Amino acid sequence: MSTDFKQQDKQYIVGSYGRFDVVLKKGKNATCWDVDGKEYIDFTSGIGVNSLGYADEGWADAVARQAGCLQHASNLYYTTPAVELAKALCGQTGCDKVFFVNSGAEANECAIKAARKYSFDKYGKERTEIVTLQNSFHGRTVTTLAATGQDVFHNFFFPFTEGFSYAKPNDLENLKATITENTCAVMMELIQGEGGVLPLNSEFVRQAAAYCKERDILLIVDEVQTGVGRTGTFLASEHYGITPDLTTLAKGLGGGLPIGAVLFGKSVSGVLGPGQHGTTFGGNPVACAAGCEVLRRVCQPGFLDEVAKKGVYLREKLTQIPEVEGVDGEGMMLGVRLKTKTSADAAKACVQNGLLILTAKHKLRLLPPLTITMEEIDKGLAILANVLAG
Repeated sequence: MSTDFKQQDKQYIVGSYGRFDVVLKKGKNATCWDVDGKEYIDFTSGIGVNSLGYADEGWADAVARQAGCLQHASNLYYTTPAVELAKALCGQTGCDKVFFVNSGAEANECAIKAARKYSFDKYGKERTEIVTLQNSFHGRTVTTLAATGQDVFHNFFFPFTEGFSYAKPNDLENLKATITENTCAVMMELIQGEGGVLPLNSEFVRQAAAYCKERDILLIVDEVQTGVGRTGTFLASEHYGITPDLTTLAKGLGGGLPIGAVLFGKSVSGVLGPGQHGTTFGGNPVACAAGCEVLRRVCQPGFLDEVAKKGVYLREKLTQIPEVEGVDGEGMMLGVRLKTKTSADAAKACVQNGLLILTAKHKLRLLPPLTITMEEIDKGLAILANVLAG
């Protein structure tokens, strides 16, 4: 049966993904099954999307109720799920306002526009440049590819959007040297995900934030992958003790439905007026209802403490595997450095043995559902240990 699906996929879907050799059919929490009935433990959660795991009953009920009530409405009208989710996000993060989009790349596009509009209003049209970090990843649109600080992505799709420059991560002097009189914002991931699960140095982040604030340069933090509890706090910026001007979210926010958000701090919350930015599907009622359920669960007392504990447990167990050289990351966003095996070969072997796992350059990458059970963790780790021992 799986062979038929794979053949049809190749026939009808553009081949822009390097798929693993598995056709998924159903799942429950961090366990899923393919069309042939084979079981897998999932350490990926759809690249950090299924924050409550597969087929969570509370999440599915919230989605079904909203779908049966109002599945979509134009942003020319008010809808209650969007207001409820925005209010919850403001209450949880301290941001002033929220703009909803459909993905992480769209959230970053919106943040870029907001930063440039803020600077245009105060300083004129020349102050438009944005500094990002080398090895960063911010999306796959023409503009967010330009914002991405990896040369491998700056190909094929010329001309890329102008106005971006790239500083060395964890090098404050290089960042200062890269900033010019026309810089309007600095944009960074606090843990570079696609770049290899590399956390930034806390002192660098705090000093960079202070330097930007002194010069009225906006700080944009891309929390598309780190946000909504992934690192054991709701936002990764909480680990660093900073308050960005703009924060971007997506992935885990909808628990499996497409939604992203930009969190606006007070100083920038009024910068975009009617007609200056928009999206047909942003704030979709069903996606927002899903997001409300995710926030309700993730923000319950003790939930994030459990995420942090599971992250510590995963790290400890991973470091006991002889083939593992080290583990980077925070909470349940972990990158595993291997001694002799390639990440691509190891990930392929894991799938063959019943474990779904990701790669990030030369590392294996773990982004399990936040609700993964200890039993599921142990089953997945046992498969990984056996694969790495082979």
